[in-house]
Amino acid sequence: MATKPIIFTLDDDQEVLRAIERDIRRQFGKEYRVMRANSGAEALDALRQLRLRNDTVALFIVDQRMPEMTGVEFLGEARQIFPDAKKVLLTAYADTNAAIQAINVIGLDHYLMKPWDPPEENLFPIVQDLLDQWKSAYRPAFEGVRVVGHQWSPKAHGIKDFLARNRVPYRWMDLEADPEAKQLLSFMQDPRLPVLIFPDGSTLMQPTNVEVAQKVGLKTQAEQPFYDLVIVGGGPAGLAAAVYGASEGLRTLIIEREAPGGQAGMSSRIENYLGFPVGLSGMDLARRAVAQATRFGVEILTPAEVISVRLEEHYKILTLSDGSEVSCHALMIATGVSYRRLDVMGCDILTGAGVYYGAAMTEAPNVAGQDVFIVGAGNSAGQAAMYFHRYAKTVYMVVRSDSLTKSMSSYLIEQIEATDNIIVRCNSEITAVKGREHLEGVTVVDKVSNNQQDYDAAGLFIFIGALPHTDWLPGEIERDQHGFILTGTDLFKEGKLPKSWSLERQPYLLESSVPGIFVAGDVRHRSVKRVASAVGEGSIAVQFIHQYLGSL
Repeated sequence: MATKPIIFTLDDDQEVLRAIERDIRRQFGKEYRVMRANSGAEALDALRQLRLRNDTVALFIVDQRMPEMTGVEFLGEARQIFPDAKKVLLTAYADTNAAIQAINVIGLDHYLMKPWDPPEENLFPIVQDLLDQWKSAYRPAFEGVRVVGHQWSPKAHGIKDFLARNRVPYRWMDLEADPEAKQLLSFMQDPRLPVLIFPDGSTLMQPTNVEVAQKVGLKTQAEQPFYDLVIVGGGPAGLAAAVYGASEGLRTLIIEREAPGGQAGMSSRIENYLGFPVGLSGMDLARRAVAQATRFGVEILTPAEVISVRLEEHYKILTLSDGSEVSCHALMIATGVSYRRLDVMGCDILTGAGVYYGAAMTEAPNVAGQDVFIVGAGNSAGQAAMYFHRYAKTVYMVVRSDSLTKSMSSYLIEQIEATDNIIVRCNSEITAVKGREHLEGVTVVDKVSNNQQDYDAAGLFIFIGALPHTDWLPGEIERDQHGFILTGTDLFKEGKLPKSWSLERQPYLLESSVPGIFVAGDVRHRSVKRVASAVGEGSIAVQFIHQYLGSL
């Protein structure tokens, strides 16, 4: 039986050490072992012994002011032994600068001012959050789903992406490279790839995402026929609205067709989101938001897709792709946008087999030591470049404009410029992709000189344009020429509201042309395409939803 992960405490002050150990053991002792040491040398010896025994350290809590070795110096050594452990520094006010510098130098996760009384407010929430982060990335002896298939199979890529984005642990087994995969399939009659093998020995062959979701325990059908608030789309805007709505007593349902987190959930690193000085991944942000929403009683259906809405008096009735229906008083549309298809011959055929829309982080190991191309100049493209440069030999960014500054945050531009194996090709575009069963190469044209160059390529990741998901909406909901939904004052044309507006009052700020249907996030006309603004819109919309519900 595996031993519990360890929370390791270190302080040369025995009184402080006893206090931190007592508090941590009281709150987290059921799930974690708590160990302590009172010097850096003693602690490092203990860590080496733990490593030899294959034990795991989840979290370090270390005092900065120790005479022989500072906390920062110790953590710099300790992370060589347990690189994945989270790191907390105990500080006094005078140590704040050292702690802030340590964020960049050793990847410090948090610094905590002494004293931390009461621990229920100043210690336990911080430690719990860090342990949740650690646990989400921890990979113990594998007991999850095994996915067997061909490396360049679009169907296999889709399943891997679905499992990863829904945080379902899985192990990928390439049939051509993994002898164990061949052995597993030898026991099956007529296996149809990809094959999913579950811990109980059951299998699914060429499953749909819905079949996979039902097997792993995701919810695909609503528990109730009616809700106060239904949110279509589980990105940052939808999740924020769900948290605020449910926490204020609204029966709330999210319907998400792929995975909670939306496009932001595929971001490899978000570094300018308020409150996270060391940054966080989009998947981590989605995990936190889902946990928060679930705690308030939000139901989340995934994968589930709304195909139509009809209006009956104050009720909005949604039909899902499986034929079921749910109704609500207030409806929020937060379906976000998708990336525009690259109009180059061969792209569609190779999509999922070397050509991907979005970051497709599950494919990073497959491009190790090879060249990859990223098309786009926004933050998502920049974050993907910074992620893939750790795997690829060279990352080429193909940018139509003459600069990244028009569409990318300066902190990302600085990181890209400082990274040796990222090359930015401005005033350029891809005009051809090559490959039969999978992507093998691309052609890049310089639009200024008309020079054309062919490259070998293991991956092409596309981040261009923004197409809103609004085709399923009824005609009463006004949209602009690109399909983005009009709200608030944008509904006025020549001083008049559309015929679908049936009330004497004017529409609320985030309300559509149909009373009680609200819009938040990237799908809204003239929205700011940033995670923080989507969260803000989702939160603000709930206040208008309350006003609408109060008027019924």
